[in-house]
Amino acid sequence: MYQDWILTALLAWPVIGAGLVLLAPREWAKHLAFAVSLGEFAISVPMWWIFVPTAGMQFRCDAPWMADWGIHYSVGVDGISLFLVLLTTFLVPLSVLGSYNYVSRRERGYYALLLVLTSGMIGVFVSLDLFMFYLMWELMLIPMYFIIGVWGGENRLYAAIKFFIYTMFGSLLMLVAIIALVYLVGQKTGVYSFSYEHIMANLGDVGSLAYWLFAAFFLAFAIKVPLFPLHTWLPDAHTEAPTAGSVILAGVLLKMGTYGFLRFAFPLFPAVATHPVIQTTIVTLALVGIIYGGLVAMVQPDFKRLIAYSSVAHLGFVMLGIWALNLQSVQGALLVMINHGISTGALFFLVGMIYERRHSRLVAAYGGIARVVPLFAAILTLVSLSSIGLPGTNGFVGEFLVLLGAFQTYPVAATIATTGVIIAAAYLLWALQRVIYNPLDKPENGALLDLSVREVAVLAPLIACIVWLGVYPKPFLERMQPSAQHFIDTVKPK
Repeated sequence: MYQDWILTALLAWPVIGAGLVLLAPREWAKHLAFAVSLGEFAISVPMWWIFVPTAGMQFRCDAPWMADWGIHYSVGVDGISLFLVLLTTFLVPLSVLGSYNYVSRRERGYYALLLVLTSGMIGVFVSLDLFMFYLMWELMLIPMYFIIGVWGGENRLYAAIKFFIYTMFGSLLMLVAIIALVYLVGQKTGVYSFSYEHIMANLGDVGSLAYWLFAAFFLAFAIKVPLFPLHTWLPDAHTEAPTAGSVILAGVLLKMGTYGFLRFAFPLFPAVATHPVIQTTIVTLALVGIIYGGLVAMVQPDFKRLIAYSSVAHLGFVMLGIWALNLQSVQGALLVMINHGISTGALFFLVGMIYERRHSRLVAAYGGIARVVPLFAAILTLVSLSSIGLPGTNGFVGEFLVLLGAFQTYPVAATIATTGVIIAAAYLLWALQRVIYNPLDKPENGALLDLSVREVAVLAPLIACIVWLGVYPKPFLERMQPSAQHFIDTVKPK
């Protein structure tokens, strides 16, 4: 049945495709990679209709892998991970298509790495074995390191190394915590297993050690989010990465941090995560990220760097929603994760498109270009408004639910967080004014070409999702509600 093999196919197909891309003639590489990524999306789409809105894991597959060590190939999705898998398979073909004509060297390696990265990202979201989860967490790190380091901008090596060191440091501590969990549960039950469900069912109270284990998971996930003040790798990585790298980084990789909190750190150590001091600390850091990210974005001269700092602010809303711990806030956090991937991914595509024409990301290099590239200007305006959270666009629904839910738990924090929406309007609308409005006083901007058919094809699905989620989010909320409620019931103090 489809349910039995779907997740295995999603993991294996991109790796097979990467091998085919490496063996193909150079001029076929991008077309083959696009076909493989479209096939991946086509495989994943039926999950939307087959998925039943319940709290349990679906599309399960469990088989012995290294059974003597308690390691199984175990995968499944629920209403939390389903959308992240679909978001991944949705963005990757757009990223491949968006790279056409912009990658002129080592094309086969570039597209093969994008496909391998796809398997790693999906593996993180579907793994129900902690060893497999860690393996996939590390697997996706390597392709992104090379994508930034080989095909990035002038300071690509610095950005790639910084990205690698930050992530690897947190990952190693998480590995130690995973091994400790297996040992602790093994001592209690006599069964040494990396099974997430086995550990969840038998961990129990481990005393003060829980704080150290939570800290290890927290650091790994907080770096990936990134949560202030562990965010400094992100602007460099975004600025130097090629366009597709920035889209995948913002659209999917950052969500691995917040997904890690929802799936592992919070459920494994609910008493620690809900401790008043830790709750207050994390909510405070989320608020700082919202305000700080917005204020720093406001003064960025580089448009791409501006979008990077906006990600710090948006992911601050996600962390606030998770820790507010009620149905509205958790569903809002999940929607912000999805919407950020769509809107910020579209912004990075648009910046990349105009950069290829003008070879500058500086906001000051533009001005008045709405007169010469009206279609680009219209789409940039729509996507910016969705990122701000204009009612009727996708950004509004998620942020509204987060603020609504957070106000029930942390009314002061929710009030402060609303200023982040105002700051977002300030930095994005001011950037729009300077880029597409104002006088057209630079002669080189007068010859800019408007969007091509291929570029419109990249942006059209993103625009459709912006409108769909903004006008009719009900199908998304229905599918995620049981899992969100189950998460709250599992971790909330009784």
